[in-house]
Amino acid sequence: MKPNESNVDRAIRVVVGLVLAYVAFTTTGLVSILLWVVAAVLLLTGIVGFCPLYRLLNFSTRR
Repeated sequence: MKPNESNVDRAIRVVVGLVLAYVAFTTTGLVSILLWVVAAVLLLTGIVGFCPLYRLLNFSTRR
């Protein structure tokens, strides 16, 4: 897995992931579950620096 995210992209993903996790923690039901999943994906891809969707689209924000 070659990194395909820039540092700015990674930071944005982590911040948005944390915000969504907080919102998911304060809500209930199906919305909460969906927010947890999206937050987890954003946090994981932000920490690792690799986005599978970018790979499929042959896109990279890294120089």
